[in-house]
Amino acid sequence: MKKDKLIVKQQPVISNASMVIGLSGWMDGGDVSTGTVEYLRQTFSGQEIGRIDPNGFYIYNMPGPMETVSLFRPHVRIQEGLIETWDLPEAIFFEASQSNLLLFAGREPNLSWREFADTIFEMCSLCDVRRILFVGSVAGVVPHTREPRISCSVSNRALKQWLSQLGIRFSNYNGPGSFANCIMNTAIQRNIEMISLIAEIPAYLQGYNPIVVEMVLRYVSKFLELHIPCEELRVLGEEFEKRVSDLVKQEPELSKRVTQLEELYDREIFDTEMVDLKNWLEQRGLRLD
Repeated sequence: MKKDKLIVKQQPVISNASMVIGLSGWMDGGDVSTGTVEYLRQTFSGQEIGRIDPNGFYIYNMPGPMETVSLFRPHVRIQEGLIETWDLPEAIFFEASQSNLLLFAGREPNLSWREFADTIFEMCSLCDVRRILFVGSVAGVVPHTREPRISCSVSNRALKQWLSQLGIRFSNYNGPGSFANCIMNTAIQRNIEMISLIAEIPAYLQGYNPIVVEMVLRYVSKFLELHIPCEELRVLGEEFEKRVSDLVKQEPELSKRVTQLEELYDREIFDTEMVDLKNWLEQRGLRLD
């Protein structure tokens, strides 16, 4: 591994710390992953202490139509013929010293996953991180009028036994992996505890979802035994739910679908293979992860 991939701006003062990771990319629907970490950064006055050099970890040149290409290329701003900004993907570490917390926010890397993960753990060593919590989300068949379903995976059986007492559902999944899985695998090898917490969000909603962010933060609070004030976020969530419900009422077909989802949810039928609903969503440009 190239040691210069980790850029340390200032030496951390925390030790025996916990780290929360949020990544944009595959598992950031509703901005749950990045939104959770950003909320923690603002709440606990997290200060940047380092970052990862993006070169070698991201694809910038991808063939295809413009809407696909634009997702990969760096963003540039040119004003009156002069380049004002040249934005590369960011991966930043923040230290919240009063809460003994390390936060990491970045874009899921396209390349060299193991080296990127090793760079994260290099900062973990500097902060003596003992527990890691990744938060993310996937789109699913869950109504916006109910609490989001939460599931998790863990790095060892002791953590699973502890979480079972909190009523946590454990993940059952077989398919393409995420970078969070790579981090988990590295944590196991390094004997560091890790929890991956995944929220299921309504597939028919786009953009920042304060309801799910607030729900995830409640679990973060339990896992880290940390008081996280969420009153303002809860108010945003109530306003968000009302606004969405008003819009749904204006679309009879969507309103009917949401009612069906509510009935299935209340009967605890967690069917993620609802082909009819999947097709209906995909016809409207909405895809289940």
